[in-house]
Amino acid sequence: MLRIWGRTNSVNVKKALWCAEELGLAYERIDAGLQFGVVDTAEYRKLNPNGLVPTIEDHGFVLWESHAIVRYLAAKHGAGTLWPLDPKQRADADRWMDWAFTFQAAFRPVFWGLIRTPPEQRDPVAIEDGRRKAAELLGHLDAALAERSYVAGGALTMGDIPIGCHVHLWLRLPIERPRQPHLEAWFARLLERAPYRKVVDIPIS
Repeated sequence: MLRIWGRTNSVNVKKALWCAEELGLAYERIDAGLQFGVVDTAEYRKLNPNGLVPTIEDHGFVLWESHAIVRYLAAKHGAGTLWPLDPKQRADADRWMDWAFTFQAAFRPVFWGLIRTPPEQRDPVAIEDGRRKAAELLGHLDAALAERSYVAGGALTMGDIPIGCHVHLWLRLPIERPRQPHLEAWFARLLERAPYRKVVDIPIS
């Protein structure tokens, strides 16, 4: 059985879980990271020398890095669906997967400042700067979604998974946001999917 190490409130772990759920895979999830520890043990470092989550083991094959995990599972189990067969569409999905890291870097001060940092230690300047940069970046995605239902065309692909996990946080945090109607409509479509509601749209913690 597929095993997934990681806590449910990690945005990167959610990527692996959502992908597995969309593909209908049976898996075992093992709590790891932050309050659960595990990641600094010698046993875990043999699996993932970075000491981060998620990590998966698939019948003896060990893989870490969330986007690599999504690509692997999509290619193995979702050829023609999550894994587009057309090279250009697949490259488009890949582009948005990698772009998610650009957004994550801008948005990180907002999320970590508001959720992971005690109020007395927060840096309001860094939070506001991150909010502004993240909103600007999402303007590019909003424009792309004006002409398509999902990031790589008319159906959900692996390209939606990483940024869909980050946008959940963006739209659920109590922050000021510009109206981005195409992005919001895409988010509404994601919320129609049971796997997304199950593992991504959970209380932020």
